[in-house]
Amino acid sequence: MRVRGEDILEEALTFTTTHLESMIPMLSNNPLKVQIIEALNHPIHKVMPRLGARKYIDIYENMESHNHLLLKFSKLDFNMLQKQHQRELSELTSWWKDLDLASKVPYARDKLVEGYTWTLGLYFEPKYSRARRMLVKVFKMLSICDDTYDAYATFDELVLFTNAIQRWDINAMDSLPPYMRPFYQAILDIFDEMEEELTKEGKSDRVYYGKFEMKKLARAYFKEAEWLNAGYIPNCDQYIKNAIVSTTFMVLGTTSLIGMEEFITKDTFEWITNEPSILRASSTICRLMDDISDHETDQQRGHVASVIECYMNEYGASKQEAYVKFRKEVKNAWKDINKALLRPIEVPIFVLERILNLARTMDTFFQDEEDGYTNSNSKCKDIITLLLVDSVTI
Repeated sequence: MRVRGEDILEEALTFTTTHLESMIPMLSNNPLKVQIIEALNHPIHKVMPRLGARKYIDIYENMESHNHLLLKFSKLDFNMLQKQHQRELSELTSWWKDLDLASKVPYARDKLVEGYTWTLGLYFEPKYSRARRMLVKVFKMLSICDDTYDAYATFDELVLFTNAIQRWDINAMDSLPPYMRPFYQAILDIFDEMEEELTKEGKSDRVYYGKFEMKKLARAYFKEAEWLNAGYIPNCDQYIKNAIVSTTFMVLGTTSLIGMEEFITKDTFEWITNEPSILRASSTICRLMDDISDHETDQQRGHVASVIECYMNEYGASKQEAYVKFRKEVKNAWKDINKALLRPIEVPIFVLERILNLARTMDTFFQDEEDGYTNSNSKCKDIITLLLVDSVTI
């Protein structure tokens, strides 16, 4: 929970980490050992709440002092809510199959279940069912856009697509290459559906902010395409300023609020679209962890320079020096998130929790410097199994 400049907590972290690590070899396979390993690998503050709860049920059950009634209720609660999540995923799967975008844009990552699991990291509670469904649909479009800009479209095609997003008009579809038209149509349809549903509650004005962030994201993606097309390697400041938007966390943070049940003022939406420090920090964590894990693979397929290449080029540093630098920056970004959470004055805490949870999902899916979203056969598969496949034995 430390913020920048808290030397005592830095020392406390080193002290506790050192002693916990030294205890592990001396413990047999008991609940305390499992708790220590989990605390070192996935501290409570950084873990996705639903995932942390699921793992703790197993730990708690193996404690001799556990409360039988409490344990039974926690298991029932987990299993009942898991059934709701499975129904939501089933509905979203039908929607995705009906769209048939997987066959129309075969170059894009077809990862609906991974996207839904990511969204569970932002909110798992029953009352946020609508918000989840809306966000997953937007998440899928962002994933296709990311792969289109990064790995498939020509520069001239990206000029047309970026302009079409800025226009946000069905008539702009005529200017697009045929393969882009289905998912451009899908983007417009998703936001139209959101607007139609929220109009009934007098909340349709929220959708404007989602569109605003989508347009901003397209401009950030296109800036990276311009750099790549020109063979230009930006300096770190240029790169980070643009990357804070191109991570998609600005869109996801804003769109996560659109379908929520709570009363949310226009001032709150204005606040989040003005890139507050907590959202910049969460986006920074996303970009740096992503670049550290993926930059070598990305460079092999002709991707824009990552922050690692930018730093090496600007400062004449080695790859390892860049890793050290940006691992430290990830820790500093967490401190900035902590600072914003200490005194939630500007917006309600439930808004800040969405941004915190974005950082938690990143820490969970990209831990050990591996892209758990793109390469979902390892840790992501285990998370999906825990949260969506296996019920808790009662």
